[in-house]
Amino acid sequence: MDLFIKISLLVVFFGAMIGVGIYCRKHATDVNGFVLGGRSVGPWLTAFAYGTSYFSAVVFVGYAGQFGWKYGISATWIGIANAVLGSLLAWVVLGRRTRVMTRHLDSATMPQFFGSRFESNGLKIFASVVIFVFLIPYTASLYNGLSRLFGMAFNMPYWVCVVAMAILTGIYVIAGGYMATAINDFIQGIIMLFGIVAVVVAVLQSKGGFMASLEGLATVTDKTVSSTPGVFASFFGPDPLNLLGVMILTSLGTWGLPQMVQKFYAIKSEKSISKGTIISTIFASVVAGGSYFLGGFGRLFSDEIDISANGFDSIIPTMLSKLPTVLIAVVIILVLSASMSTLSSLVLTSSSTLTLDFIKGLFKKDMKEKTQLSIMRILIVVFVGISAIIAILQYKNPASIGFIAQLMGISWGALAGAFLAPFLYGLYWKKVTKTACYVNFAFSSLLMILNVLYKDAFPTVLQSPINAGAFCMLFGMILVPIVSLFTKKPDKNLVEKIFACYERKVTVTVKDSIGQEDK
Repeated sequence: MDLFIKISLLVVFFGAMIGVGIYCRKHATDVNGFVLGGRSVGPWLTAFAYGTSYFSAVVFVGYAGQFGWKYGISATWIGIANAVLGSLLAWVVLGRRTRVMTRHLDSATMPQFFGSRFESNGLKIFASVVIFVFLIPYTASLYNGLSRLFGMAFNMPYWVCVVAMAILTGIYVIAGGYMATAINDFIQGIIMLFGIVAVVVAVLQSKGGFMASLEGLATVTDKTVSSTPGVFASFFGPDPLNLLGVMILTSLGTWGLPQMVQKFYAIKSEKSISKGTIISTIFASVVAGGSYFLGGFGRLFSDEIDISANGFDSIIPTMLSKLPTVLIAVVIILVLSASMSTLSSLVLTSSSTLTLDFIKGLFKKDMKEKTQLSIMRILIVVFVGISAIIAILQYKNPASIGFIAQLMGISWGALAGAFLAPFLYGLYWKKVTKTACYVNFAFSSLLMILNVLYKDAFPTVLQSPINAGAFCMLFGMILVPIVSLFTKKPDKNLVEKIFACYERKVTVTVKDSIGQEDK
């Protein structure tokens, strides 16, 4: 009976995803519709698409368990930073300007933005290569969180889950493009919201409630981490500096990730930006805050967890293993939702970038629109297939799983480090140069690769790929303006023409702006 309940929920979930993909075929008949949903996506769909692309099984199972174990209840600060810096401020600072300038430049991808903004086909190609190289391992890592949970809940081979998830995600993305992804993200986001709340309440109740759990956490000691009593129940935890590094990477990183920023390209209107900002922030507060808050109590289950043998990925599954059958089924759907939403966003970003920016930009500039759509759909199959194969191989060779998990952090650091500063300055500052963009792309990509190959050669604080990624983002904010001051200035007439999009006059009603009072 228990297995029947779990499988029934999965069948309903998968059926709904495919149904949405088929329904959205009418929106995916041209490149603009397939990649951006015709730039007519409302606030709820855009906000949920942003949030569900942000948080995957890697966060819920991997990061929440690992950082909750390391930092205790103070890991909740990561979720708060994700909501404030990664969602609220990202929408406020990037949302409107991204939507206006990308439409003005007629760009559908981040590399297209760089190519048009700086009048450089080489910059566009460079950006597309960086995206292609670093999104593949990120995509593969999405499956890793599923292995533990499916091993706990089902008596079936893990590869069956991976293949099913890959096929079903591919079907609805290929059929309906961005609009199918956005609608499914909304459905999956609702599941994530209610699922997180239910799971947090149930787990804490299993330990006597919130106050009893907090008191229990205060008695936990680990002298290898800190000799301070009650440190895992304290405000900033045992390691505030490295906690800050995680907060920066997982929050500021969204400002430079192509699969996140491209959500702003598709926004329908001004009102959609305002509402989307609020919705996205609330979503991140509940999902990210709840995930890291839950992980913060992981040490209460230390008698059931063997970190040295099973790794940090075993923490969250162990915490959930004794929940009622229905809740375990909800958790499975929750993690599937988180993984499929992020996977669909990544494969759509990868396929559109490789088609529009690399293949078309480098080999066939006059490619017909139907050909572009066909290539994008083929590449979606390729990307989903490659990521599934890597995930299965990693599962069969557990010793190397950590490397893929590490590459997920490397991917975030390289992508956000390479693109954040050039993209942000490109939206706001007329004097940024294409040379500065080249330098920043190369610096962040190379540093993160070297961090993998020669980690011990780095200063202690930068040996962690998380801290190295955070460093790339922050250093880029200094590097880009400095290089811009000493390199060839962009064509003034071209820049003025580009920034003229912000000066276009629009007429609004009084309910949107009271205007100036009559004297």
